[in-house]
Amino acid sequence: MRIHYRKQLETLHLQLIEMGAAAVDAIETAMRAVFDHDLALAKKTSTLESSMDEAEREIQSLCLKLLLGQQPVASDLRQVSATMHMISDLERVGDLAEDIAEVAPYIKDDEFLEQVNLKEMSEAACAMVSDSLNAYVKQDAKLAHDVIQRDDVVDKELNFAKQKWVELVYKGEEAKVRQSAEEFADILMISKYLERVADHATNVAEWVIYAVDGILPGDETEYEKDSKNKDE
Repeated sequence: MRIHYRKQLETLHLQLIEMGAAAVDAIETAMRAVFDHDLALAKKTSTLESSMDEAEREIQSLCLKLLLGQQPVASDLRQVSATMHMISDLERVGDLAEDIAEVAPYIKDDEFLEQVNLKEMSEAACAMVSDSLNAYVKQDAKLAHDVIQRDDVVDKELNFAKQKWVELVYKGEEAKVRQSAEEFADILMISKYLERVADHATNVAEWVIYAVDGILPGDETEYEKDSKNKDE
C-alpha cells in the first residue's frame, strides 16, 4: 500500500509541475498576442486556460484520494495540502492569461507598450511563477523566499504604468487624449493582470515554504527576521 501511495505522490508532483509550466506558457502566449498583435495567439491562450481547468480538477481528485486512501505522515500531509492551494493559484494565473488575451486586440500602439516596460514586467512575473515551481521541485525554501521578495519589483512596474497614464491624460495633445487614454487604459489593465500573476506566484512560493518547513503563509519566518535585523 505504501509503495502505491508513494507512486501517487510522485504522480501528483509531476501533474503540479506540468500545470505550472502550462501557466507560464499561457501568460507568455497571451503577451505574445499583445506584442505581435496576433489574434490566433489570443485564441490559443483560451485553449491553454481550458486545459489548466481540467488539470486542476484532476489534481484535486488525486489529492482527495491521497488524503482519504490512508493516513499520510505529517510531511506528506503538508505536501498534499500545499498542492491543493497551489493549483488554485495556478488556475488563477491561467484566468489572468485569458484576461490579457481578451484585451490584446485593442492594443495597437507599440510606443505605449514600450513606455510602460510591459515586456520586462511580463518576464519578471513569468520568472516568479517558474521559480516558485522550481522551488517546489527542489523543495528549496530559500528560492521560495527569493520569489516572494521579487514581488516588489512587479509592484513598482505597475505603479510606473499608472504614473505614465496620468501623464498621458494631463499632458497629451487634447485632440488625441481620448483615444490614446482608452488604449493606454487597456495596457494599464494588462499591467494590473501581470501584477496579480506575481501575487499568485508569491502565494505558490509561500505554500512551498509550508510544504518544506511547515510554516504557514503569513507567519514570520526566521529568514524574514534576519533580513529585518540586517536592514535596521
